[in-house]
Amino acid sequence: MVLAATRVYSSLPVVGKHLEPFAGLTAMALYGGHYAPAAVRAAISRRLNTSEAVAAPIDGEAESTRSSRMPPYLRFRAQRQRCLYRSSVRYGDHPAQLLDVWRRPDLPADAPVLLFVPGGAWVQGSRVLQGHTLLHQMVKRGWVCLTMDYRVSPVNRWPRHIADVNAAIAWARANVDRFGGDRNFVAVAGCSAGGHLAALAGLTPGDPAFRGELTDDADTTVDAVVGIYGRYDWQDRSTATRRNFQRFLERVVVGRSQSRHPEIYAAASPLARIHEDAPPFYLIHGEQDTIIPVGEARAFRDALQAVSRNPVEYCEVPRAGHAFDLVDNAHARHCATGVARFLGEVHDRKASLTAAAEVGA
Repeated sequence: MVLAATRVYSSLPVVGKHLEPFAGLTAMALYGGHYAPAAVRAAISRRLNTSEAVAAPIDGEAESTRSSRMPPYLRFRAQRQRCLYRSSVRYGDHPAQLLDVWRRPDLPADAPVLLFVPGGAWVQGSRVLQGHTLLHQMVKRGWVCLTMDYRVSPVNRWPRHIADVNAAIAWARANVDRFGGDRNFVAVAGCSAGGHLAALAGLTPGDPAFRGELTDDADTTVDAVVGIYGRYDWQDRSTATRRNFQRFLERVVVGRSQSRHPEIYAAASPLARIHEDAPPFYLIHGEQDTIIPVGEARAFRDALQAVSRNPVEYCEVPRAGHAFDLVDNAHARHCATGVARFLGEVHDRKASLTAAAEVGA
């Protein structure tokens, strides 16, 4: 009844679009309580063990004293102000289909591109407050970064979310050169629900069920995928926590039961869509994640490595919980540097193969 009411008021003319975020918050409140006790216990445990070493910086990068003393919100805001090049660029016709462009003023020609998909349990997802540490790192290294909004539940049902991600990828393939990016190299990254969407987009570029309003010739392929504490299995009901998650999907995100429509959940599960031509993957997960247990990431990694012909790397962050990168801490910077290294290697490898092919021709 409550969820039905949120869908009604979110569909009202003029004011509905402003009320839509409250529908997502309502859905999270109804189902998020199941995870709260474990999350609180894990947070207290990590706080009581702060003497343990955190991940060491990679490539000699260290946090400055000034930066370490800056409140997280101000640090994020400073990163955004330094790197934001263009805000609220439309990648589609719907008001929610917006993205921001991050880049350096002195961007080198044909810079590689990273599209970032924010998380939020498929009911929230703002390009404004997520992924800043990663985006800042990539921009410093000469990349064009795009961070997107997409339509969310319960107002918008599955598969609208993945269709919007594919629309943003297609937009980048066709238009990112206007902002100095290379249309021939587009990677996608995402955290939590965004990690699910990034992985699914990377594994299913030709699936007509996920293309929405895109034309048949729109290119939705990606050159690499980064999954950050993502949800990779939409089918498992083996535990009480998993059953609660499946009920959330059924009632809030999909609007159809898994028992009657198992094909929907199989098609939306990255774990079930793995194939040998999967793009290169870099997976990151916190060891103490109580929202999406680390075992799910390990299982996805193992399945990918067993089948894919492309590189699959995995970074497990010690003592980190879910959403550990929402503040600009040592873990977030460590992971951002690892992602930058991995994507740089994938980009260099593709550039070398392209150059060799041109010489051979």
